[in-house]
Amino acid sequence: MKIALYYLLIVNAVAFCIYGIDKLKAKKNRWRIAESTLLGLAVAGGSVGAWLGMKVWRHKTQHKKFKYGVPIILLSQGLLCCVVWFYLNP
Repeated sequence: MKIALYYLLIVNAVAFCIYGIDKLKAKKNRWRIAESTLLGLAVAGGSVGAWLGMKVWRHKTQHKKFKYGVPIILLSQGLLCCVVWFYLNP
């Protein structure tokens, strides 16, 4: 259980930072991080970090993939966590 918690903390911190880095790259017209990578981090468990990165950095908030996709991923993962929690703790 601790390993899962550490994993989630790390992947969310990475997602948050990557969204910030991509925002800086966008401002400087530099090579960008692929949208598939940004969304992949959310799917890999970093949906909270991705969502916070979108809000804090004001990044990708108008792109429908992100505007709707990241919250759907976040809600799906939250629901999955609840199901697993209740399954493991009857």
